[in-house]
Amino acid sequence: MGTLCRLRQLRTTLGSEFHSWCKLQAPDAARKQLPRIYVTRRIPPEGMKILSQSGLCSIEQWDSDEPVSRTELLKNVAGVGGLYCLLTDKIDAEVLDAAGPSLQVVSTMSVGYDHVSLVELKRRGIRLGYTPDVLTEAVAELTVALLLATSRRLLEAVEEAKSGGWGTWKPLWMCGSGLTDSTVGILGLGRIGAAVTARLKPFGVKRFLYADTDPRPDVASKIPAKFVPLDGLAQHSDFIIVCCALTPETRGICGSRLFSQMKDTAIFINTSRGGVVNQEDLYQALVNGQIAAAGLDVTEPEPLPTDHPLFKLKNCGAV
Repeated sequence: MGTLCRLRQLRTTLGSEFHSWCKLQAPDAARKQLPRIYVTRRIPPEGMKILSQSGLCSIEQWDSDEPVSRTELLKNVAGVGGLYCLLTDKIDAEVLDAAGPSLQVVSTMSVGYDHVSLVELKRRGIRLGYTPDVLTEAVAELTVALLLATSRRLLEAVEEAKSGGWGTWKPLWMCGSGLTDSTVGILGLGRIGAAVTARLKPFGVKRFLYADTDPRPDVASKIPAKFVPLDGLAQHSDFIIVCCALTPETRGICGSRLFSQMKDTAIFINTSRGGVVNQEDLYQALVNGQIAAAGLDVTEPEPLPTDHPLFKLKNCGAV
């Protein structure tokens, strides 16, 4: 969801980790060559301004809206002191080796950091900067928008109107599912999950359930939401919203087992990471009527190929 809203929210944190690090270098900056910072994409000018006005580092940038190629990345990071990356850049041992011992900080313009090898950073003593919480409100709002569009079949209705499928008014046509008196299940009750529940309350949701690695009573008590195992979340929820981080434990967690236990009227929404969902299992669940519909803001890969089977389904919206 690379919207202007996100870019504006990010600008207050862009470059902050680098700026802090550069301050630490200030006593030596006048006596030696300035540390080099490599920025892997064209970013909002506010972020570049923070770096350039510090006067404590020299900036090199891949000046394009498209991702830097792997070959260029490996070549351009050699000898840098700081790396400013995006979530499309895989920062692993190969990149860190190419950068060499001068690299002291990696900062990613994202809330998630599953594209960065934390093990390798820790082994080398390299600091990591990221931007937690800056997108919480935006993602929560867009999650609700995707849920409503999917459950009320808005994308289907638009296509029918464009193609002439809308003939006359029919009492039961394109009704979809409502939130009033429903049970909403949240997979991953973090900042975004909690923000989503706050926005869904006015719709008259009857109860909230959540599944997570451990109970989160401090967050859940404010909603309120009941902690249940994943199987219970699947069995009892009318809507399942995936908000968890992508980790080795959550990769593919939404697969055939989950879908087979969901209600055939249930709506599945994912705004976390594409890798959390087994997309082949999701496709089969949608085709076979195990679940009613799915709304996907994230996929693997991104974007999906235009001929991907999920795009051919009326009951799946991948945006």
